[in-house]
Amino acid sequence: MAPILLNTAGTDHNEYINHEEVHVKNPHLDSMEEDILYHFNLGTKTHNLPAMFGDIKFVCVGGSANRMKSFAQFIHKELGLPGDSGDIRDICAETDRYSMYKVGPVLSISHGMGVPSISIMLHELIKLLHHARCRDVILFRIGTSGGVGLAPGTVVITDRAVDSFFQPQFEQVVLGKVIVRSTELDKGLAQELLQCSAEIPDLPTVIGNTMCTHDFYEGQGRLDGALCSFSTEEKLEYLQKAYEAGVRNIEMESTVFAAMCRVCGLKAAVICVTLLNRFEGDQITTPHSVLLEYQLRPQILVSHLIKKRLGLIQ
Repeated sequence: MAPILLNTAGTDHNEYINHEEVHVKNPHLDSMEEDILYHFNLGTKTHNLPAMFGDIKFVCVGGSANRMKSFAQFIHKELGLPGDSGDIRDICAETDRYSMYKVGPVLSISHGMGVPSISIMLHELIKLLHHARCRDVILFRIGTSGGVGLAPGTVVITDRAVDSFFQPQFEQVVLGKVIVRSTELDKGLAQELLQCSAEIPDLPTVIGNTMCTHDFYEGQGRLDGALCSFSTEEKLEYLQKAYEAGVRNIEMESTVFAAMCRVCGLKAAVICVTLLNRFEGDQITTPHSVLLEYQLRPQILVSHLIKKRLGLIQ
């Protein structure tokens, strides 16, 4: 059966990024008396979502719960908000799936590892923003990645999120049919982030394609997993093809993130730091203290943009 193409042709990209409100694409929601956001432990009857989240303008998501708590505390200090950043509470504390922190107009949420985990989170996050009647929201995925031809510590702002065939698309099987959605991200936002990086000392940053895989080991061409069906030469040949296709880093969430944000009218960007150059190896041997500094780099960049958008810096 041929794939069903959605939002990949015949539609101006501006239609997806100029809406003020967050648009869910599910007519069935209108007939529901209550929408339970199960994995957030939130609901439209049990919580006043507009009062709790209606002022959100920026959402930052990342894999690690601890990292997103640290980001919430970091952005609290960066925005100069009152109170102790250590007192920020996890809104989803009664669940064991995701963590969520609200800091002024910024929401910081963990999404776990891989496409299925972030997909579940995004469904409920987008519905949350819709029910809260949020407007002009920007989403950022901040995280870590393997570099392709880049020195460790380089920040990659994603131009296009591509699959393992280097195509800017995300495939989802729905009722036995393959749905294909575009993964184009907002180029203006990417350029704005690149300009911000130039204003921050010692923050090496590039724009490039990000390859999203469904696996950390074989799917990314690693030689050190429990299974490996290819040679070192085949691995390097594949990475070279990726590099020639514009791929500069590899992670496991960007395609579904880009696709869902695009369909629902959300401006979005993916900003990941590289922890190693995959041409030079598969295992991360950088000292832990250095890795912690690397992991801060996407947070620093996104924080700078948020502060500029809020008029806190020129």
